[in-house]
Amino acid sequence: MAVPAAAQDVPAGFDLSNYGVTISPDKRVIVVLATIEAARTTDGNGDPTPVFRTPLSAAGIKFRDQLTSDLAATPAELRQRIANFLIRYKRTRPNATDAELVAPFISMAYSLSDVPDLADPVVTVDLPGQLLDVLDFAPIVRDFYRRSSISANLDEYFREYQKASDTTLRSTAREMVSELLFYLKTRPLLVIEEKVKTETERSRSGRTRLQTVETRVRERKFVIVPEMLSPTGTVNFVNVKDEYYAIIPPDSDLSFSEVRRAFLQFVIDPILLRNANEIVSIRDQVKTLLDARRKERSNISPDVFLAVSRSLVAAVDAKQFENERTQAAAAEARRRIDQLKTDDEKRAVASEFEKLKAEFADETALRLSEEYENGAVLAFHFADQLKGVENSDFDIAASTAEMILAFNAEREAGRLAQAADARKRALALRETRRTAPAANTLTAENPVTTKLRAIDEAIRARRLTEAERDLKALLQGNSEDARIYYNLGRVAGLAAAGLEDQEQLAAKLLEAKVAYENVIRIAQVQRIDSALVSLTYVALGRIYEFYDEKGMAIGLYDQAIKLGPVAGGGHDEAMAAKQRLIKQP
Repeated sequence: MAVPAAAQDVPAGFDLSNYGVTISPDKRVIVVLATIEAARTTDGNGDPTPVFRTPLSAAGIKFRDQLTSDLAATPAELRQRIANFLIRYKRTRPNATDAELVAPFISMAYSLSDVPDLADPVVTVDLPGQLLDVLDFAPIVRDFYRRSSISANLDEYFREYQKASDTTLRSTAREMVSELLFYLKTRPLLVIEEKVKTETERSRSGRTRLQTVETRVRERKFVIVPEMLSPTGTVNFVNVKDEYYAIIPPDSDLSFSEVRRAFLQFVIDPILLRNANEIVSIRDQVKTLLDARRKERSNISPDVFLAVSRSLVAAVDAKQFENERTQAAAAEARRRIDQLKTDDEKRAVASEFEKLKAEFADETALRLSEEYENGAVLAFHFADQLKGVENSDFDIAASTAEMILAFNAEREAGRLAQAADARKRALALRETRRTAPAANTLTAENPVTTKLRAIDEAIRARRLTEAERDLKALLQGNSEDARIYYNLGRVAGLAAAGLEDQEQLAAKLLEAKVAYENVIRIAQVQRIDSALVSLTYVALGRIYEFYDEKGMAIGLYDQAIKLGPVAGGGHDEAMAAKQRLIKQP
């Protein structure tokens, strides 16, 4: 049974602004990242090379080329100042990827005032340590803004960013917001009123004071920030009081990205804040579970409120996705049953649907297990509680207190053991799909999968010409199937391994690189198998490593590492490769 992509239809006239969501580039972020792009150092041959080389989307690479050209006249002395700061910062974090190194600078941008001043924040005591580490970069950013061409081109860049985001970002943002709010049956809280006591003097002596209580209104907003220079596959999330920012490449599909979680955080935070007393009442129970997890993973935060928040976000993310897939499969099953004549045929489709539902549930159990291990110790609890929300028309905000108070630490302590079998089944299913992974399907009826299996046999038998021919033919009617591009990359890479002519070798490696980059491009706009993405990052890393571009190679290996040890993926190979490169002089 092939399961079509299913999304809750976005209602006509659905306006993101009614839900506190805006999509807008931020000139501060553009300037800060452009400053970083201007930095240059020298490689082993004495040739100029960027200090940071973050992996970008296709649109980002094109913009980087344009920016490099526009900044050609930047004074060498200024470039050197920028480079010196970044090199020093990089040396203090030798194991961090360039994408990870850039993140604090993005946060720093939001501590500055708007252009053209880009002034430092008045109060710095509340700023996180990572941001304070890069705050001294702000004067360099201001100097760059004054002395380079960035100020003259900034408005044009802003319009270019906005135009790029309208292609994919805006439509998928509407889908994401609509789907998640439909599932939760709620609306984000956009205005918070707080009562504040103030004192005023009634006489010049200052002895008589009048206390009054005034109501202050705070507006909340969620801003999706399209940024060409944002590392591909990475969401930088910045929370400044009541403002939530998600910084991503402008050609991202938000239906399949960490922006979902950022938006859920925006929706759920005030709901949990209103139920702070209920959280306090279960604090000791939650702390017991957190302490047990921290014995195995010391990096887990001991903050109980944070654990509750992350758990609810993780549960909603997993259960909404399962619910959406189940509804799509049910609709497809009904459609097929209506076309069948015999009871046996109808029962076969119904049985297949039940099998598919069980697989979806197993996948959810696997995701919740991973979240639990990382400190979201109420993830299973909230997932169970959400069944009531799914089956009713009640706003989740009205049910949250009851959900929290139903928590039982003794029951939750055994969740990983209870989910062990489901987790094994989900991992086994991922493994069976590793060679020719299919998105949201039972693969038996997928003709592309059948052909890919035959092609895989040809590749393993080193019938590379035959495999390449069949893959290109298959691509004609399936131009957005990441599996085909991945196997084209495999074929080109294997062919390159047997070549001695340097020009032919370079041509084949370029073919492989382009094919693998298409996999990453597709992964940004649709959900595909994590193992396939992991293997693709490793394969691309090998190509860059072959050309001795260690920075890019390590960055790609880190992308595979970030995906975790997914079954059939390249996590372990990426770890080994990264360590090998770090040790090299």
